[in-house]
Amino acid sequence: MKNFIEEVTWRGMLHDVMPGTEEHLMEQMRVAYVGIDPTADSLHIGHLVGVMLLKHFQISGHKPLALVGGATGMIGDPSGKSNERNLLDEATLRHNQEAIKEQLSRFLDFTSNAENAAELVNNYDWMKNFSFLEFIRDVGKHITVNYMMAKDSVKKRLSSEAAEGMSFTEFTYQLVQGYDFLHLYRDKSCTLQMGGSDQWGNITTGTELVRRIASGKAYALTCPLITKADGTKFGKSEGGNIWLDAARTSPYKFYQYWLNTSDVDAEKYIKIFTFLSKEEIEDLTEKHREAPHLRLLQKRLAEEITVMVHSKEDLDNAIKASGILFGNSNAEDLKQLDAATFLEVFDGVPQAEIAKTEIEAGINIVDVLNEKTGFLKSNGEARRALTANSISVNREKVTEEFVLSSKDLINNQFVLLQSGKKNYFVIRVV
Repeated sequence: MKNFIEEVTWRGMLHDVMPGTEEHLMEQMRVAYVGIDPTADSLHIGHLVGVMLLKHFQISGHKPLALVGGATGMIGDPSGKSNERNLLDEATLRHNQEAIKEQLSRFLDFTSNAENAAELVNNYDWMKNFSFLEFIRDVGKHITVNYMMAKDSVKKRLSSEAAEGMSFTEFTYQLVQGYDFLHLYRDKSCTLQMGGSDQWGNITTGTELVRRIASGKAYALTCPLITKADGTKFGKSEGGNIWLDAARTSPYKFYQYWLNTSDVDAEKYIKIFTFLSKEEIEDLTEKHREAPHLRLLQKRLAEEITVMVHSKEDLDNAIKASGILFGNSNAEDLKQLDAATFLEVFDGVPQAEIAKTEIEAGINIVDVLNEKTGFLKSNGEARRALTANSISVNREKVTEEFVLSSKDLINNQFVLLQSGKKNYFVIRVV
C-alpha cells in the first residue's frame, strides 16, 4: 500500500482533508469517488485534477469510482456559479457518459480483473425512481436547514453581493450529492469522496449523512482550485475550454496550451498533471532554472500530458506543426499536416483565394505575389524580393522563373508563401 496522502501532498494537490483519512487509507484497500459533470460529451482540462487524484488513488492500491452526475447535472451546483444548468434528457446523458468513460479509460484501469479496477457509476441510476416524498422523508429530515445554510457555497449565493438569489433546486443540491455518498458507502463500501476545494461543503454533508443514517465513518479530501500566475482562468483559451476530445480541441492546440504556460505555472503543473517522480521533477526544475530560455519544464509538461490524453503520434505531429512556424521545417513537413492543423498553425496569417483552374494552368510567381494575392505591393517589389532570395513557397526558396502549379498544393487546397523570416501568407485554393 502506497501512501496516497503523502503523494498528493508533495504534488501540491491537497487543499483540505478530514482528520484520520491518512490512517484510514493505510489500513487496507479503500474505495473513493470523484463526481464529474456530464453536461458535455467530453471532459476538459478543468476536470483533469480530479481524474489525476483518482489515478494516484488507484496507483496507491485503492479502488477509484468515477461518478457521472446524471441527476446532479440536471439541477446545477451552487458553488460559485450564478446560472443553473440546462436539463438534459436521458439519451443525451447516456451518450455523454459513454464518451466520458472512454476518455477516463486513458487514465484509469476499468477492464482488468484487479480488485482495485475502476468503476463508472451514474447517480441518475439510483435517483430516477426516488420520489420527492421518499427523499424528504428518508434523507431531508436528517440534515437541518441551519446546517445547510452554514455552508460557504450557500452563503455566497445568498450574500448581498450575489446578483441573483438561489432556487430551492440548487439549495437541495448538497442533499442530493450527500445522498450519493451515502448510497456508494452502502452499495460499494466507499468511504472517501474527493473534489475541488469549492466542494468541501457538499462532501462533508455526505460524511454527515453516512454518520447519521448509516452510523458509519466517511472521509473528505479536496484539492486546490487550479489558478494561473497571471490571474487569468486556468483551462481557457481565447476559443473557450481546452477539451480532451481531439475534435473539440486539436492535439496541436492542446500541446500549445501547455507549452505556453509561464515558468511559475509550469513548476506547479508538472507535479499535478504528470506522473513523473519527485526526483525527476526536482532535477528538471533545477535544470530549467539554470536555463529558463530552453523552456525544459514547459516542453516536458506538454509532451507528457499530450501523450497521456492523445497519443505519441499526436504529440509528434504537434511538435512538427509547432516547428513549422519556429523551426527548420520543409515542404514535406508542411504536407504532412492535416487541413485543420494547417489552419490552426497559420491562424491570423493573411489569406487570399485563387481558383483551382488557375493553379492547374500555372501562375508565374511575380503574379502570385502581387496581382493574385496582394502579399507584396507591386511587381517591382516582388522581383526585388525574388532577386534577394527572400521568397519561399512552402518553405522552399524560389526564383523569378518559378511557376505555381497543382504539384505545390498542401492537402490539395493550400499554398504557403513567405517573405523573409516572419512574413507569411496563405493561399486557399477554391
